Amino acid sequence: MAYEVTIGIPVYNVEKYIRLTMDSALAQTFPDIEFLVLDDCGTDSSMDIVREYQRTHPRGKDIRIVRQPQNGGIGRARNRIIEEACGRYLYYMDADDAIAPDTIAVLYAEAVKYDADMVYGSYQRIEQFDGEEKKENHSYQRQVFLRENEFADRVYSDYGFLQATTWNFLIKTEIYLKNNLRHKAVNYWEDFSITIDLPTYVTRVVLLPDVTYFYYCRGGSLSNFQRREHIAKEEITKTLKAMDEVKQGWRRVKDKPYFHKWLYKVMMTHFYMACATLKDDAIVTPAFSKTEIRDIMKSSLTLKEILKLNGWRLKNMFLYILGILPPFCSVLVIKCIGKQKGLV
Repeated sequence: MAYEVTIGIPVYNVEKYIRLTMDSALAQTFPDIEFLVLDDCGTDSSMDIVREYQRTHPRGKDIRIVRQPQNGGIGRARNRIIEEACGRYLYYMDADDAIAPDTIAVLYAEAVKYDADMVYGSYQRIEQFDGEEKKENHSYQRQVFLRENEFADRVYSDYGFLQATTWNFLIKTEIYLKNNLRHKAVNYWEDFSITIDLPTYVTRVVLLPDVTYFYYCRGGSLSNFQRREHIAKEEITKTLKAMDEVKQGWRRVKDKPYFHKWLYKVMMTHFYMACATLKDDAIVTPAFSKTEIRDIMKSSLTLKEILKLNGWRLKNMFLYILGILPPFCSVLVIKCIGKQKGLV
């Protein structure tokens, strides 16, 4: 059955929060929605709760459950949603968050108005730790991008311009399918590669100031590594491998007018990853060596290629140098800059 929109919800051991998510999804004012729930083989009662909604809710007939063969993690779950979605547009939700009642209606109206490839909403971050709650809005100014390379150039010009998440945007499902875009099978910084890649595949994009998503940060969440007492080195190395795949893909965008900005954003993300690794050094086991941390900054380009960039040569050359310095020197510089920025 075809729908205008699929809301994709990967579910794994979220029995405490899944009702919040399902209630907000099913309360959408927009009528033509498939609620695609991806069962990632958890061990609690999350899916029993979803099946209850499927049986009893007035929109239960539009709830479709797809089960993974085995637990595969958030990246594989999102990829399965891409492959299964019946909606012309796709919207991801995490299974412990919530959306406003008019979220899909607001985003869809802009998508139709501009024939947009993507429409982003703003979001509210809600931190819940130790019995305290803190709310903070992250809002865009209304912006419409319609010309080729315009959106990508803006994204790569300002590191913090765009939310590094896979939720709270409505996207044409065919963007994923025709470009074979898929999520990496990692749990640490899992949104990095897809959020770096997506701007290079879209042209018509709308950003909205409307708060359409409520992002909950709670103790024990994989998205809050700074709150954890232990991080397995393997979690980080898997992400580094995924990040390196993005870095190795530079030839695909080397002729774009924004390439020098793309490169800087990719390498700055590696820098932030190196800082995060140093910050969490005491709880990562086994520990990273200085050589391993230095190697996070290794560039895929040669110095000659960097000197030929049509902009931002000094910025990119500095990051290149961090990847070739002796490990002790490289880590020392990363630490010093990271401390100045409050990252280490």
